[in-house]
Amino acid sequence: MSDLQTQLPTDTWIYTSWEEYEQIVTNLLDEKGKSYYYKGYMRLEMPPVSFDHGQDHVVIIFAVTLFAALKGIQARGLDTTTFRKTGVQDCQPDVAYYLRERAQVIPAGTGIVKLDRYPAPDLVIEIAKTSLLDDLGTKRSLYEELGIAEYWVVDVQNAQIIAYAIADQGSKRIQESQVLPGLAIAILEEALRQSREMSQSEVGTWLLSQFQQKEG
Repeated sequence: MSDLQTQLPTDTWIYTSWEEYEQIVTNLLDEKGKSYYYKGYMRLEMPPVSFDHGQDHVVIIFAVTLFAALKGIQARGLDTTTFRKTGVQDCQPDVAYYLRERAQVIPAGTGIVKLDRYPAPDLVIEIAKTSLLDDLGTKRSLYEELGIAEYWVVDVQNAQIIAYAIADQGSKRIQESQVLPGLAIAILEEALRQSREMSQSEVGTWLLSQFQQKEG
């Protein structure tokens, strides 16, 4: 851990100017932590180290990408990418997806995705092991303001997914994805539960059968 990290509290929101925030994250470029900025406050999160968090991260990416592929939906998934409205908001969600015509909107070679220039992702996913209440609260407000179309919080402890459709800077709970029509949240939750007992390749085979049944 760097000297800077030991001086800054993590997993809490700290009142900070944008200029100070930029300096801090610049100094942390070689670290693997995540950073957020919202309404004049910054938050640093250290890399998750739990087995369950890492496992759920992989399973959810596989499930979404598989579903999109089977449905012929163009999809570009991004892992822990920075999305920024300069001077206003900054975030590094665990997973983000651009779908359909937006799948090619961010050119190769892009570093930080600047939302003053590019659209916000269609789907953002946070994998919550210790940050559940913050992901359901402050971060949800942040994503509402950024104009994300859909937001999922994966509750690692309970193998549950709290999913929201976002419109007009507000959100409502949903049981089926609206950006990926036909994808039931319950199927994804069952995949998470099964991943506790079987290999990810076996979970993938089960997901494939479920998605093909719906196709039929």
